[in-house]
Amino acid sequence: CGCWPSSLSKLSIPDLHNPFDSFSILQELALQPKDDIVDRTKMEDTLKRRFFYDQAFAIYGGVSGLYDFGPVGCALKNNILQVWRQHFIQEEQILEIDCTMLTPEPVLKTSGHVDKFADYMVKDVKNGECFRADHLLKAHLQKLMSDKKCTSEKKSEMEGVITQMDNYTQQELADLFVQYNIGNSFRNEISPRSGLIRVREFTMAEIEHFVDPNEKVHSKFSSVADLEIMLYSSKAQTSGQSAQIMKLGDAVEQGIINNSVLGYFVGRIYLYLIKVGVAKDKLRFRQHMDNEMAHYACDCWDAETKTSYGWIEIVGCADRSCYDLLCHARATKVPLVLPSLTASHKVVNVVQFEPNKGAIGKAYKKDAKFAMEYLAICDECYITGQEKLLNENGEFTIETEGKTFKLTKDMVNVKRFQKTLHVEEVVPNVIEPSFGIGRIMYSIFEHTFRIREGDEQRTYFSFPATVAPYKCSVLPLSQNQEFMPFVRELSEALTRNGVSHKVDDSSGSIGRRYARTDEIGVAFGITIDFDTVNKTPHTATLRDRDSMRQIRAEVSELPEIVRDLANGAITWTEVESKYPIFEGQETSKKETVEE
Repeated sequence: CGCWPSSLSKLSIPDLHNPFDSFSILQELALQPKDDIVDRTKMEDTLKRRFFYDQAFAIYGGVSGLYDFGPVGCALKNNILQVWRQHFIQEEQILEIDCTMLTPEPVLKTSGHVDKFADYMVKDVKNGECFRADHLLKAHLQKLMSDKKCTSEKKSEMEGVITQMDNYTQQELADLFVQYNIGNSFRNEISPRSGLIRVREFTMAEIEHFVDPNEKVHSKFSSVADLEIMLYSSKAQTSGQSAQIMKLGDAVEQGIINNSVLGYFVGRIYLYLIKVGVAKDKLRFRQHMDNEMAHYACDCWDAETKTSYGWIEIVGCADRSCYDLLCHARATKVPLVLPSLTASHKVVNVVQFEPNKGAIGKAYKKDAKFAMEYLAICDECYITGQEKLLNENGEFTIETEGKTFKLTKDMVNVKRFQKTLHVEEVVPNVIEPSFGIGRIMYSIFEHTFRIREGDEQRTYFSFPATVAPYKCSVLPLSQNQEFMPFVRELSEALTRNGVSHKVDDSSGSIGRRYARTDEIGVAFGITIDFDTVNKTPHTATLRDRDSMRQIRAEVSELPEIVRDLANGAITWTEVESKYPIFEGQETSKKETVEE
């Protein structure tokens, strides 16, 4: 990454946050084609019945927005994070750090989050409740659009408003409230009812990738340049156009994506999300519009997935330029720079404040030193901005050490000169991919939820084996004690090979036990039957969850086969080409049953 040796990542669990700060997801079932909608009721029943997760403190009535993950939910979440570490930390040789959940207020003040992360709110004058204006307007428009009396022309108009919702100014939002007649009757439509999508506590995985601002070119961009990804540019959104599939290389070359470092991470994010189970045809990257762009970003793209709640943001990827490091360096007087040895002497232009020590000392006495120290470490961009205020208003204000200083033309001016550098100090730019693990997990639930054809009672999750809570089940055909030594042998061998597995030796039929393991997304199943016991070499069957097809192989080979399937070294198609297909399970010498 330019001349910098590494990146930093942080894996943290933020504390409780204001629910109004989170991105509101509103139901769009009425707007989606019927065959594109997951049966969310049936899916959520499966998730809760098999304890993937449940509402926290359920026996006390539960707490809205807080959830506990059960054994299979924990396993799935841990696997998603483990793949994240392999995909990013190991691949990019990132240095991982673990940050505190709590942040002092001055840090958030300096970073601009206190003053600049503000959304327009509306207040219910009867009960005093406050809501985000854009979310309330969006909920109202979606309700209007779901009305059968709404014309296609009116729907198109409102869809255009929703598309640009994040781009409106305060006055434009106010005008739209008047235009569409909003009222108290729609207040309940925006209550947080989106399950894992809107929660009060969540896990994030972030990468802070430092790059030379003069060389925003990633050496590995060619490895993702040919990826064809659905991109929804800012220009397309504001002009009412649709998202389009583009090669990343073309998007960077045409300037749609700001630079190849940002483009590289868009590509890597895309590959990661596909790897953990997000559907390709329900994934897009949406660029932030001008008014929507965070104060620190010069370009930002959100990975969004299509769900029964509509398009939801699951990953943000921002080019934060040098905003963070400059702000914190200015506030703390600690230079956050890296030296870059120049090949030869370099003459550079220097812009700095030239304070009048006498005038500042006279005005602020013993506190003058704080103002002097602050002025000494200001960067060119900041100085230029304050110089403009000084020329236009005759003064500007700075804050440092908890004190405010008003500086006038007689106290400070701006000096420009040239100097020769032998060692150049550079403030790195930061590319920040930020992953919402809970939202990724929920998207995977919806995108992998399946119902067996011809049997609507049999639901299952088609998780990729790499993130499945268990990679394999071990099932004796019956409770016959002759099977038990082989069950123990397989379980121990699977453990040695690092394969998470589940033994189900209960009394249910083999078909019912297959259904139980399918329901929690177990990728493969090994069954011990009478042929395992009575024939040599000892063989058992291996079943693929999605196709329900089975092969037969020697017991000693199966742990390594499952291991290679789970880590993607081989595919099920390759396994079928190598081993004989098995059609049914023998329960006794006279009885054969299918699933």
